Amino acid sequence: MLELALRIVAAAAVAYLVGGIPFGLLIGKLFYKTDVREHGSGNIGATNVLRVLGPVAGYSTFALDLVKGSVAVLIAKFLLVPAAAFGEPANQWAMILATVAVMLGHTYSPYLRFSGGKGVATAGGAIIVLFTWQVWVIEIIFFVAIISIFRMVSLGSVLMAATLPFLVIVYYRDDWPMYAFAFVVAAIVIWRHRANIGRMFRGKEPKIDLLKKSATPDAGRSTPDAENEGE
Repeated sequence: MLELALRIVAAAAVAYLVGGIPFGLLIGKLFYKTDVREHGSGNIGATNVLRVLGPVAGYSTFALDLVKGSVAVLIAKFLLVPAAAFGEPANQWAMILATVAVMLGHTYSPYLRFSGGKGVATAGGAIIVLFTWQVWVIEIIFFVAIISIFRMVSLGSVLMAATLPFLVIVYYRDDWPMYAFAFVVAAIVIWRHRANIGRMFRGKEPKIDLLKKSATPDAGRSTPDAENEGE
């Protein structure tokens, strides 16, 4: 039991540190000589990177944030292989804990004084590893459809998070670890978008063009209403 506990703690710690890697910030500084925290919404997530630096940087950030979510869960799975004797439920809970840890690492990065993005792409990467393909395919289609129609990444993120528990209920009947995971992920994503939700109700949420940048790097931070706008 002690071995299992140590492996779970190690998996969660590694996931948190991996999740904390600020790819949006690194891409901006290394390739564009720009600190995205000083422009647009000030967020390091893919949405602000897309707005400030353009689609190549934005989609690269999204892809890398997605990958780190998957990698964190795969590392947890690897660390827990020798502990398989403790049973599938224990391993399942451990991988779920690693997923929550990688999301918290992204949203409260230890490398950025516990600030960060919204965790949507990172959660998506973990979901691809954890869930059956039907769940994440439905989520991706729904997310893309919402963004295409309303041009608001935040709306797509919130609605995608809100639908996850219902999909889990459909595809994972009586699987309480998955139920708990889905509700925790949804709660984290929605909580991180609380300012966006307020702006949506006020009709002030910024929209986005998925094919080009919409803020110049030298424009400086936007108004408070535009802060923390998306993923």
